[in-house]
Amino acid sequence: MKNAVVLVSGGMDSAVVLAIARERGFAVHALSVRYGQRHTSELEAAARVARAMGAVAHKTVGVDLGSIGGSALTDAGIDVPMDQAPGDGEIPVTYVPARNTIMLSIALGWAEVLGAADIFCGVNAVDYSGYPDCRPEFIEAFERLANLATRAGVEGAGIRVHAPLQHLGKDDIVREGVRLGVDFADTVSCYAADAAGKACGHCDACRLRAAGFDAAGVADPTRYA
Repeated sequence: MKNAVVLVSGGMDSAVVLAIARERGFAVHALSVRYGQRHTSELEAAARVARAMGAVAHKTVGVDLGSIGGSALTDAGIDVPMDQAPGDGEIPVTYVPARNTIMLSIALGWAEVLGAADIFCGVNAVDYSGYPDCRPEFIEAFERLANLATRAGVEGAGIRVHAPLQHLGKDDIVREGVRLGVDFADTVSCYAADAAGKACGHCDACRLRAAGFDAAGVADPTRYA
């Protein structure tokens, strides 16, 4: 089996991506990042997902993005928006500066160490919050960077960055997860989850998740506070 690094946040999207990578025959090395998020229940969820979905390894790497702030997910002085959609074209305060660039860079480093040519991530450009680092253009640009800046890209077979959920709505992601046997009860998507991983039900992530289960006609296993 070929090795692959899969970014696993603990949310529903990355759980489905991990299952997709396994179905495609990869030996999955799950990577989570403790980036200074205000709650860590999603990291506990990531560990559950990695175990349940048969990852051969799970690593959590720490990066202190909380020290630079600038996001409601890392800065206690910025409130997570509740029961409101972002303005047209407006990037919400839940955007974490450079987060996906940093996470993919860490995944790239581990992939080189493992001799893995494939990196998977769960970014989505359909039902999402408008983050600039979730767009197809970003994934394409990062793959080009990966092949310019690494030994694997210059001397080896190259690096591929897979974003299999890029163009799927949340309802399609739910259906794909059900097909692959993902237990969504193991996942935490909420931007303001409590210490036990219970969701607020009012943030953008909760609203998108609930709408996806509803549209898919699948019972929502989310635990709410």
